[in-house]
Amino acid sequence: MPSLPNSTTERIVLCFPAESWHLRQIEATVQELGVAAEVINAGQERIAEELPTATIYCGHAKVPVPWAETVAGGRLKWIQSTAAGMDHCLVPEVIASDITVSSASGVLANQVADHTFALLFGLVRSLPVFFRAQQKKEFIRRPTRDLHGSRIGIVGLGGNGRRLVEVLRPFHCRILATDWFPEDKPEGVEALLPADQLDEILPEIDVLILAAPLNAMTRHLIDARRLALLPKGALLVNMARGPIVDEAAMVDALESGHLGGVGVDVTEVEPLPVESRLWGQPNAIITPHVGGQVATRVEDVTDFFCQNLIRYFRGETVLNLLADKRLGFPRPEHAAWRR
Repeated sequence: MPSLPNSTTERIVLCFPAESWHLRQIEATVQELGVAAEVINAGQERIAEELPTATIYCGHAKVPVPWAETVAGGRLKWIQSTAAGMDHCLVPEVIASDITVSSASGVLANQVADHTFALLFGLVRSLPVFFRAQQKKEFIRRPTRDLHGSRIGIVGLGGNGRRLVEVLRPFHCRILATDWFPEDKPEGVEALLPADQLDEILPEIDVLILAAPLNAMTRHLIDARRLALLPKGALLVNMARGPIVDEAAMVDALESGHLGGVGVDVTEVEPLPVESRLWGQPNAIITPHVGGQVATRVEDVTDFFCQNLIRYFRGETVLNLLADKRLGFPRPEHAAWRR
């Protein structure tokens, strides 16, 4: 971690919907630390221009940015993502560099849990069926399913996955999970297996919830073979990243009746193309990547960034440090959810 700079001015470039009071909060934080810093609110419009001159970057660029040029310039020392998913910045040049990278894992876990439950309840209580019936003015009783006592599989027990476990516990579900670091099993999880043993839990669950990062190991993790391992009628909820699922195989499983329904907040291509077969599936609930939305999101990520600024300039390990950037998520000992 860097030592307190003496004569240089830090250039802190932001790329999230910060307002003037958020900038003042960040400026006040570094001033209290005795750090000379310029805070630039680049936004999506100017991030490609401002990023190469940044020494610290905080945000989530949703437009193309010159990562190769930025890394080659040698000025950027730290990337603080405002998202839990890190595929937006973990390009090969960043992974190979000595730039410190930290995520926002767990910062929006409550909202992700809320949205997971919205999709899950919609599926188990057959809301797509009833919404279509409502449009036809049909008042007809139809079968539904139960969440209480169901068998839940969770892929990824980071900040979001662990919050899901906490929220699911009162429903007396049998929870099985996989994670890259399966040593720390939360209360309420019956079995926590290594990530490479995912196949073992798939035949044993009614609902599969994805809360893992997107990286080289998880791309198309849920493919036709693994979908076939799920019991007939199982539900799939993807709150992670679209490319973790082979979308064509998922739609095939819906159309064949093997999958009982899917709730997806993320898709392989975003926005979901109008020609996608997924739009026409009667047992699919699709939302446009809004799982982390909350009225206080900007305040929450600003607070977290300021907390990490203090740690960074004091020479302490930042929260949610990606010690191994290839993984795309923090090891448990660096995770904010432990604090």
